[in-house]
Amino acid sequence: MTISLYLRNEAGRRGVPLKSSFARWIDAIPALRRRRCEVNILVVGASEGRRFNREFRGKDYATNVLSFPYEPLKGEQSRLRSAGLLGDLVICAPIVAREAAEQGKPLRQHYAHLTIHGVLHLLGHDHVKPAEAARMETLEIHILAGMGIADPYV
Repeated sequence: MTISLYLRNEAGRRGVPLKSSFARWIDAIPALRRRRCEVNILVVGASEGRRFNREFRGKDYATNVLSFPYEPLKGEQSRLRSAGLLGDLVICAPIVAREAAEQGKPLRQHYAHLTIHGVLHLLGHDHVKPAEAARMETLEIHILAGMGIADPYV
């Protein structure tokens, strides 16, 4: 797979993985093997995370990861979709760090999980219905296990 990854970190360097780590985690997703793709990741602080969640989901708190699948405008003949643009992720660094500490997980492993989770959303997976959630979680567990990362749902 050829991944094109744009990473912008507005949260500060502390604890935030390098671009190469995010690329490796995305590269582990089976649906993206032998396929060109592009993902944009924005790492933000708590206030920006809260603003994004409020503006786009109507929820007035910061959350760990938000996914914004690329959708061409109506009538747009976009080369971006054919070039593999999947969409954007917004990851809130303080929330990821807090959750990892609360759950007793290594921070990098939690970033790996949330990155994979977010990209699966970009690919159309969801967890609204119990059956969808079970399929998505099983896929996440399988991908993470392939990288030597324990089941994040235990």
